[in-house]
Amino acid sequence: MKQTIAFLTCLLCLTGLTAAQAQEKTSFCFAQITDTHLTRRNPAKTEDLLRSVAQINATDGIDFVLVTGDLSNEGDSIGLAMTKQCLDLLKAPYYVVPGNHETKWSESGCTDFKAIYGYEHFSFLHKGIRFIGFNTGAKLRMADGHVDPQELRWLKEELKKTGTETPVILVTHYPVRENDVDNWSEVIDAILPYNIRLFVGGHYHRNMALSYDGIPGILLRSNQRQKKLAPGYGIYRIGNDSIKAYTREIGKPEMPLAAYSLSHNYHDRNGHAGSYPDSSANQKYRQVREVWKLRTGQAIYGSPASDGERVFVGDDKGCLTAYRWKNGKQLWSYQCQGPIVGTPAVSDGVVVFGSADRHIYALDSEDGSLLWKIRTARPVLGAVTIDGGVVYIGSSEPAFRAIDLHTGKVLWTYRDLENYVESKPLIADDKVIFTAWDNTVYALDKADGQLVWKWNTGIKHPFYSPAAVWPTAAQGKCFIVDPRRVFTAIDLQNGKTVYETDASQVREAAGLSPDGLRFYAKTMTDSVVCFSTRSHTPLRLWATDLDYGKEFYPAMPVEHNHTVYITTKRGMLYGLDAETGRLKWAHRLSCTGINTPVPIDKRHILYTTMQGEIGLLKVKE
Repeated sequence: MKQTIAFLTCLLCLTGLTAAQAQEKTSFCFAQITDTHLTRRNPAKTEDLLRSVAQINATDGIDFVLVTGDLSNEGDSIGLAMTKQCLDLLKAPYYVVPGNHETKWSESGCTDFKAIYGYEHFSFLHKGIRFIGFNTGAKLRMADGHVDPQELRWLKEELKKTGTETPVILVTHYPVRENDVDNWSEVIDAILPYNIRLFVGGHYHRNMALSYDGIPGILLRSNQRQKKLAPGYGIYRIGNDSIKAYTREIGKPEMPLAAYSLSHNYHDRNGHAGSYPDSSANQKYRQVREVWKLRTGQAIYGSPASDGERVFVGDDKGCLTAYRWKNGKQLWSYQCQGPIVGTPAVSDGVVVFGSADRHIYALDSEDGSLLWKIRTARPVLGAVTIDGGVVYIGSSEPAFRAIDLHTGKVLWTYRDLENYVESKPLIADDKVIFTAWDNTVYALDKADGQLVWKWNTGIKHPFYSPAAVWPTAAQGKCFIVDPRRVFTAIDLQNGKTVYETDASQVREAAGLSPDGLRFYAKTMTDSVVCFSTRSHTPLRLWATDLDYGKEFYPAMPVEHNHTVYITTKRGMLYGLDAETGRLKWAHRLSCTGINTPVPIDKRHILYTTMQGEIGLLKVKE
């Protein structure tokens, strides 16, 4: 008998399974729901989800349910809580991951998801198969999918604990492929040594069977009703050596989608990070070199601020860190309890920033000691502007404040907003001008916070708000671009539209020349455009095709020393001649979005990236 057991154990090892795994690996079934997009604005989506929940509950043998992102439509706490109330009606356990609607549009700075669901990623073993779900959304930035460095680090740790023999199913929202997730190659290289059997996701609102560098992947249709389809979801049936995927509409039988083996080797283990991204521009334009570069290990969504000696950077862990700008040496770090999203500002020895932990902080710029902090009712995601000893910053309550730089006394608060603020305020003609996610540009009297004027896009849906752009002003006009793909000039005195044009298909990235004569904007496809600020009609001075592809990362063009600096969602930095648009040079810094760059002097440029990189470039003209 002992010999028989030993022989069977040996045979199981030869087939790649341990005896324990063989005993655990029995047939089971799970369901997948994705892209529910619940919102107060459309009760039909809630009805669709409730009908799916009821049908899943009436189906025998479903062990658990995976919910793969875009649970809410606006990423707000109400939409997330509505979804949870519906999902809590499931008889089987369920597991959720966030989608881009939870990460791009989030009044909480992406903290409500964890507060409501209790986690942001998950890992569990079920009958011999490990299920790992993780976030693939770029936080609070319009960009491609992205896996933050801290999320990737967690994934690697989970896989290491799992081992190379246990079958793994990975659960995401975005497909982890080139042109879908910016750092896809880094993720794929991290998982290649392991027994990854399948990716499960959503995002594209249609059924798709894909290959993620050889690894099978399934994207499922949205749970919402569609033109010719009732609400629906997915069913996965696991056998001894098979994964069979089906789709099911409400009131209809299962329809086969795809089938895969649990033992066949679908992918090689060569890796691809070495061939991606393309850095050939760095060899072509050798006048650009990196002085120093740090990889912090934490995502960074704001630009650096500098006082001429130090550079200050906030990160997703909630650390505000000071570095010596010339060599990148860390000087001090201050830890708060929530992510720092907005760009900080520094003036007169004080550095100020907001945090998703519901505070506004002021630190001594030399040693990082706390000078004052203000408690707010909701997270603070706005970038900071300091002018004349006064701090201006918006929050998610929603509210906008003016604060004495040195004492922390709130001088005034404007609360007549309908949605949160994330952009950087502009000071122009004794007005403070800012944008919000309520389709509105506000101009307040900077002395007392009284409304001078407000301008609205005329569209009710918040997604079309000019909320991510940093407004600029010159020649008696305020300039913005917005997700309608429209460039607008607004009369600085009365808030009326001077002109607007959609000819260039701009979106959320725009800037102004130091002399106020030229307005720059990134278009959504390949090119940068320049308009005259003097004209009372749209007068384009030049357009330069940079061949960067589809582009919508909200990093502002910056002109310094007659060079316009342009960054992209895929890690490129370009230098253009300010008057002609001629390309001077290009340099790849990363594979992910670069935040608004900060020129220090004629030759040096500070930058940060979503991937947690901080660096200094030197350009020899």
